[in-house]
Amino acid sequence: MPRSVNSVASRARRKKILRRTRGNFLARRNVWTVAKNTYEKGLTYAYRDRRNKKRTFRALWIQRINAAARQYGISYSQFMGKLAKQNVGLNRKVLADLAMNNPQAFEAIVNSVK
Repeated sequence: MPRSVNSVASRARRKKILRRTRGNFLARRNVWTVAKNTYEKGLTYAYRDRRNKKRTFRALWIQRINAAARQYGISYSQFMGKLAKQNVGLNRKVLADLAMNNPQAFEAIVNSVK
């Protein structure tokens, strides 16, 4: 009995990955083994950087809060410590947004914890 190979499914699997590597440079887009490695590595980077993005944004929020708080004569660490002590339930994302887009509200928060 001859060996049965499902060439339709194999070709479809290869085409799926080659479609996703369009836009890469030289062999990374059309040579199967190179494209497959590129695609898998790209998925690894995407997974890693979805987590790094959260870190980066948190650092940005902290910088914005620190800069805004210092305008009112209080450092970031003192400000966050006093917020925690008074159980103010605002996270860094919201505080940074207030500092950028609504300075009066941020000033009111700073004055309430001083």
